[in-house]
Amino acid sequence: MTYELLIGLITFALVSSITPGPNNLMLMASGANFGFRRTLPHMLGISIGHSVMVTIVGLGLGTLFTRYPQSKIVLLVLSSGYLLYLAWKIANAAPPREGDAAGKPFTFLQAAAFQWVNPKAWWMAMHAITTFAPEGRGITGILIVAIVFACTNFPSIAIWVTVGTQVKRLLTRPRLLRTFNWTMAVLLVLTLIPVWLG
Repeated sequence: MTYELLIGLITFALVSSITPGPNNLMLMASGANFGFRRTLPHMLGISIGHSVMVTIVGLGLGTLFTRYPQSKIVLLVLSSGYLLYLAWKIANAAPPREGDAAGKPFTFLQAAAFQWVNPKAWWMAMHAITTFAPEGRGITGILIVAIVFACTNFPSIAIWVTVGTQVKRLLTRPRLLRTFNWTMAVLLVLTLIPVWLG
């Protein structure tokens, strides 16, 4: 991979990872509700899960949408339904009480699995492979893209969790936390608009 292509890949990975999307909005809500430490498995699941996704897309799964265009509609319907379900869960999350274990953040496996129904994650993976995986390099080029994404993604999403933990200090009353959760839920639903219009 040339120096210019690597810089382009890092820039794309950084911008696409740090901008708002389902993962980042859910992480911010998790940071506000559960704190940084309890959100760490969620963060690792996103970074590692998406890198695995990039690798598998690079190995040929991405051609599925070219050969079977209807599969894209199926993915959009499934991912939209799941995002609406998650938005409902966030909106109705009960304010945490001392010693209350009812609310639980995403686990590592849940976060990794979510990447497969996250429209933005699919777009990032497809664009990264088609644009930055050097032709003729085979698995090496694909792994470079996946590793760059993992290294760039984790610090980017950590910012959103940190913001959430700082917001938590302002949400001292249950009513304020409910308002914040509903706002995050609405924003999560709004991430579906560009997916359906695109």
